[in-house]
Amino acid sequence: MKRRELMLLIGGAATAWPLATRAQQRAMPVIGFLGATSSGANAPNVAAFRQGLSEAGYIEGKNVAIEYRWAEGRYDELPPLAAELVGRNVDVIATSGGPPPALAAKSVTSTVPIVFVSGDDPIGKGLVTSLARPSGNLTGVSLMGVEVTPKRLQLLSELVPQASVVTLLVNPNNANAERIMRDVLEAARTKGVQLPVLKAGIESEIDAAFAALVQLHTGALLVGNDSFFNSRRDQLVALAARHAIPAIYAWREFAAAGVLISYGTSLPAAYHQVGIYVGKILKGAKPADLPIQQPTKFELVINLKTAKALGLTVPSSILAHADEVIE
Repeated sequence: MKRRELMLLIGGAATAWPLATRAQQRAMPVIGFLGATSSGANAPNVAAFRQGLSEAGYIEGKNVAIEYRWAEGRYDELPPLAAELVGRNVDVIATSGGPPPALAAKSVTSTVPIVFVSGDDPIGKGLVTSLARPSGNLTGVSLMGVEVTPKRLQLLSELVPQASVVTLLVNPNNANAERIMRDVLEAARTKGVQLPVLKAGIESEIDAAFAALVQLHTGALLVGNDSFFNSRRDQLVALAARHAIPAIYAWREFAAAGVLISYGTSLPAAYHQVGIYVGKILKGAKPADLPIQQPTKFELVINLKTAKALGLTVPSSILAHADEVIE
């Protein structure tokens, strides 16, 4: 073989090799997972997401790769993190933490499919235009967490009827904060209950909020559903116990950790569904053909051990409707 022919052959092989390597790398689809808080706080949800994926035929590290990005509660970091995932040429993006990460992903791509978990109305937040046939490149699960917040006030009032002052704690950085305050204030007026509002968007503000409960003569506490509060579960549970405040939260995980009562949908079930949807999209389904999933059941969980510690007797009417009683 002549030297020139040999060099051309080597050069051609060198050019073809990285192309073939990239093709092999892309043979495994890549999922981008964008979270508003931290990996530790979302470990059970991520596990449920992976379970849903596996039921769709995809196992992380075997036939699908997942790139995780966590904003650690800094919502301003979400758009650049979403852009980073798009720049990595992910095949689909799953978001965790309500509308902010989903909106951040939507702002940087109109082509990469996005599957979200939203605590409130996805139409009202501008994520989709229809629940039955989502528009564009988004679909997901609506938890209806905001819609049932007044119901949490009702349950808390039934459980602690002597509480004439029920304090509402919200995260001012949450896009739903104003609606939560409006809806619960209206429900409180109907019940004749005073409802002071405290706001906390960082860890130290949660401590300050609980310190203020004494001055407000608070008889019970309603915590608005929020991804930041979810990430501070241990802190919130410990403070409620320290101040002996009957409290209600949105998710079962809080009641299991020691809070008096929780009422809401199942977070693991929602992320399990996200995993299933992502698997369907990887197999060729279009987000617009996958309707927004909504809960058909809300879980009422009572912690009797906490009720006893607080000196409360749980009415039989509430116990009869409880999905789980922790003793």
